[in-house]
Amino acid sequence: MRIFDPHIHMTSRTTDDYARMAAAGVRAVVEPAFWLGQPRTNPGSFTDYFDSLIGWEPYRAGQFGIVHHATIALNPKEANDPRCRPVLDLLPRYLDKDRVVAVGEIGYDSMTPDEDDAFERQLALALEYDLPALVHTPHRDKAHGTRRTLEVVAASGLAPERVAVDHLNEVTADIVRDSGCWMGFSIYPETKMSPPRMVEILRRHGLDRMLVNSAADWGISDPLLTLETGRAMLAAGFTDDDVDRVLWRNPVEFYRQSGRLDLTAIGSTERTFAGSSIKRGGS
Repeated sequence: MRIFDPHIHMTSRTTDDYARMAAAGVRAVVEPAFWLGQPRTNPGSFTDYFDSLIGWEPYRAGQFGIVHHATIALNPKEANDPRCRPVLDLLPRYLDKDRVVAVGEIGYDSMTPDEDDAFERQLALALEYDLPALVHTPHRDKAHGTRRTLEVVAASGLAPERVAVDHLNEVTADIVRDSGCWMGFSIYPETKMSPPRMVEILRRHGLDRMLVNSAADWGISDPLLTLETGRAMLAAGFTDDDVDRVLWRNPVEFYRQSGRLDLTAIGSTERTFAGSSIKRGGS
C-alpha cells in the first residue's frame, strides 16, 4: 500500500514518526501552514516558520525516503490577530517557491470579518499564482461555515476543482459534494473522522475527489490513520485499486494542478540509522 498524506503537520512530529510512516508505506506528504498552538506575536515568526516548511522539513522527510511539499498561508485563527495580519503581505515571497503546491490552510475558524477578508485575499493570491487552495472549515457551526466557505469560493473565480475543502464529516460532505470542490477528511483517534466512518462515506459518495488525511499535529492524533483507513477499506470489500486511488492517486491529481509536484525522489534515500549519515539530535 502506497500512501500520500495530503494534510499532515510534520513540524509537530518526531523523526520516530517519520520512520513509522516510511515503514507503513507513506511516500509523500503535504504540510499546510497552520496555527502552532502558541500565539505568534509578529510577522517575523511566520517567516522563520515558512522557511522551515520549505527548507528543513523537506530535508528531514527526505532522510526517510518521504517527499515533502508544503502549502503556505495565514491561517484563519491568526487572521484575527492584528499583529499577524501583515503576514498577508509576505505571502508572495513564498508562493513562488518550487515546493509550495497550494495556498493553505485558509478559510474559517470563528467566522469573523477579519477571517472573511483574509480568506478572500488569499483565494485571490491562489488565482494570481495559479495554485490550488486548501480550505479549513470551522470546528464550530460546521454546516453553516461550510456553506459560507462555498459561497466565498464561488465568488472568488477560482475553479472548484482547484479547491479542497477539508475537515469534513457526514453532514458537510453532502454540502460539498455537488460544488465541484475536492472533499477532505481528517482521520483522528478521538474527534473528526474515524476509519469506519470514512469507509461509510466512501460507500455513499464514491471515490471521486476524495482526500483522506491524518492532519497529525501537536494534539491527539496519529500519522498512521491513513494506513488504518486503507485497511478498513479492504476489510469492507474495496479493492486494492480503490485504496490506491484514495490514498495515492487522488492527492497526486489534486496537487499536480500546482505544476510543482515532484515525486521523482521517492525511495531514493537510504533509511537507516546505524552506520548511516543520518544524524539523530542536534549536537
